[in-house]
Amino acid sequence: MQKILIIDFGSQVTQLIARRVRENGVYSEIVPFNTAQKALDEMTDIKAIILAGGPQSVADKDSARAPQKVFEMDIPILGICYGQQTMCAQLGGAVEKSDEREFGRADLTVKKSNRLFDGVINEGDTQVVWMSHGDRVSKLPAGFEVIATSPNAPYAAVADESRNYYGVQFHPEVVHTSCGAQLIRNFIIDIAGCTGDWSMAHFKTEAINSIRAQVGDKKVICGLSGGVDSSVVAMLLHEAIGDQLQCVFVDTGMMRHGEADEVVSMFRDNYNIALSHVDATDLFLGKLEGISDPEQKRKIIGATFIDVFDAEAKKVGGADFLAQGTLYPDVIESVSFTGGPSVTIKSHHNVGGLPARMNMQLVEPLRELFKDEVRDLGRELGLSHQFVGRHPFPGPGLAIRMPGDITRDRLEILRKADRIYLEEIRNAGLYDKIWQAFAVLLPVRTVGVMGDSRTYDFVCALRAVTSTDGMTADYYPFEHDFLGKTATRIINEVNGINRVTYDITSKPPGTIEWE
Repeated sequence: MQKILIIDFGSQVTQLIARRVRENGVYSEIVPFNTAQKALDEMTDIKAIILAGGPQSVADKDSARAPQKVFEMDIPILGICYGQQTMCAQLGGAVEKSDEREFGRADLTVKKSNRLFDGVINEGDTQVVWMSHGDRVSKLPAGFEVIATSPNAPYAAVADESRNYYGVQFHPEVVHTSCGAQLIRNFIIDIAGCTGDWSMAHFKTEAINSIRAQVGDKKVICGLSGGVDSSVVAMLLHEAIGDQLQCVFVDTGMMRHGEADEVVSMFRDNYNIALSHVDATDLFLGKLEGISDPEQKRKIIGATFIDVFDAEAKKVGGADFLAQGTLYPDVIESVSFTGGPSVTIKSHHNVGGLPARMNMQLVEPLRELFKDEVRDLGRELGLSHQFVGRHPFPGPGLAIRMPGDITRDRLEILRKADRIYLEEIRNAGLYDKIWQAFAVLLPVRTVGVMGDSRTYDFVCALRAVTSTDGMTADYYPFEHDFLGKTATRIINEVNGINRVTYDITSKPPGTIEWE
């Protein structure tokens, strides 16, 4: 199988490169720079290498480098941002720290026709690209020439076309670089000569084989939340190992309206998968009582999930593995996916390994996928469009949509508001146009008036975003009539709310969830 190897230096968006490659039907694999040598020694049929970005400075002593073998394999190389800089430095060029930095949109002007820009940007033309750099290349290695510039990057794109080496200072993998997807396609199809015949069906086969190799004849316990991610994991595991799988649905008391009953009936009645239903509402709410810090909430919920799974595993005769529906956006916001120097944004309840006291290993077959890829895999496994198209719902549930203390009363208020909001979205035919929508109950009370009486109730914030992968997102532009109608319903039907707001923050700078 043809492969594109991506060497990661700790960028928050490295997985987007893999995504762009896969969109063109080519298998890609990410390895950290500090284990890349081993991957190069062991992997076969590597058609090209992409050197990704990272937060370090190439100009610093002991900064990350690509293995020298990368430049001895006689295959095409594309260096992106830090990847361009380390390639140039390792091949005899130079990189300097610059006061003329570029963050965000920049105008890229093509200076010389070349295979990377062929059919995308003509010589002399300008395109908007996305930059994120302080350092820049100051001297090119022998054999390289400038193929594009930007106002603050005289070597914004460089090439040694005799060796099929290309370097770009901007990020073609992000959506803000409008021509980026085509540039990556040019590199992997036209320059690297990949055939583009890899598909989600291939991933399914590989994942099943990987699960069987990892698990053998041992038992697996799967934490089933009822969301798309854990459900696809359960289906994939069931296909791979059959009755070696035991699913556990933990009702934390922080699910959406009617969700617990839906989950249990779907898996027991439709898919004949072994399922234990644990009502742990009292346990979770007891541990969260008086806790308002969002990181503490996540850690408590994560630890309590593990406790419950451990107890359930013992009840069913023991399990050697714990399966989770962890996705790449969860991982990259929590810890470095590769063990490299990427920056932690927030912890996730299902990221970070297991306590030493548990005699189980993790099975996370979706760890390198984005949400839309998981949905594709769900369809490949036979799940309905109605199910795989459901909006994401976080493992900690309504706990992270409720800043401040978590109480039964506040949970019930939020559940009702969220149900009304999603009903109105579906009634308006907007559900499938929105990536994720939910209500948030704020720890703020405001004065209101209903009839002739004064009220002093909570504020509800509504959130809806559009996205393709969860890494970046923008708010959904509802009509004001829709927002007004929805706010009126919530205030009229939910005791405890007297004010509704709409969140118009993008990601970045915000995250999709409030906590």
